[in-house]
Amino acid sequence: MRKDWLVWLKESNADVVCLQEIKASPDQFPVELALIEQLGYEHYWYPAQKKGYSGTAILTRVTPKRIVYGCGENDYDYEGRMIRADFDHVSVMSTYFPSGTTGEIRQQFKYRFLDDMQQFANKLRAEIGPLVIAGDYNICHRAIDIHNPKSNANTSGFLPEEREWMEQFILSGFVDSFRHLNPEPHAYSWWSFRANSRAKNLGWRIDYNMVSEELKDKISHSALMPQAIHSDHCPVVTDLNL
Repeated sequence: MRKDWLVWLKESNADVVCLQEIKASPDQFPVELALIEQLGYEHYWYPAQKKGYSGTAILTRVTPKRIVYGCGENDYDYEGRMIRADFDHVSVMSTYFPSGTTGEIRQQFKYRFLDDMQQFANKLRAEIGPLVIAGDYNICHRAIDIHNPKSNANTSGFLPEEREWMEQFILSGFVDSFRHLNPEPHAYSWWSFRANSRAKNLGWRIDYNMVSEELKDKISHSALMPQAIHSDHCPVVTDLNL
């Protein structure tokens, strides 16, 4: 908020905005919530039980038919890892995938989340139809998605098992909306705060708007916005003609 994110929100004119790793609960920023409402957004927040950690949110100009908090699995819901808004022609889920960078315990937690996420996504598509899963996946899919694939080959976020999960997730019926329209290299969504990485564009593409296969032909535009500097990530934008 202190970096003029609300200015970006106004200028973006997005119908739906998905946030991850909010690290806050809405009672901490009532003034900003009022400003968000003045821009025409309804807002739904799913903070983690642990203060200052994880959490997801959805802002929307279109009133959803239903908001679903969590997935029913306590370990993930305790950390506020997913929230979903159902609309007439599509459902949009904001999801914050775990990171495994803090050690083996969290890496194994991440693998369990990935397995459960695949099953959950399959179930949702069967039950509710067209689906967008937006979020910080904490995985680079292919070598083109990371600035130095060789030196990061054994780094969480680019491990063979993680990349294979991403491959299988896409093959199960999802489309990487950005890569669908943008085959060029050197496009990233996250940069370390160290070594002036963002200015040098030494980044990782770990944030995705995955859309279910039946929405593939409705993707009209998809882009990263590295010029929007509000965190170590940048926005990922997808336009769907519904």
